[in-house]
Amino acid sequence: MNTRNLITILSMMVLVGTEVFAVAIAAGWALAGLFDLGDTVGHVLMAVFSLFAAWVMLQLWRRATSIEPLRGTNPTAR
Repeated sequence: MNTRNLITILSMMVLVGTEVFAVAIAAGWALAGLFDLGDTVGHVLMAVFSLFAAWVMLQLWRRATSIEPLRGTNPTAR
């Protein structure tokens, strides 16, 4: 296992994931407040947007691991 690539990908996922989920939750809260939809609809919007954010993170993981493979030769062992 290539730990260097793993650490790089995990670090990137934490950074991007924090931003993506923060935007998802803020968007649900803002839309519910803007249109006076109530707390229940606001929570539903936050959940729907968070599911979309999770899908985005899954796609990001797939693309990142295709570029920085986790299995293979270790670059520090050369």
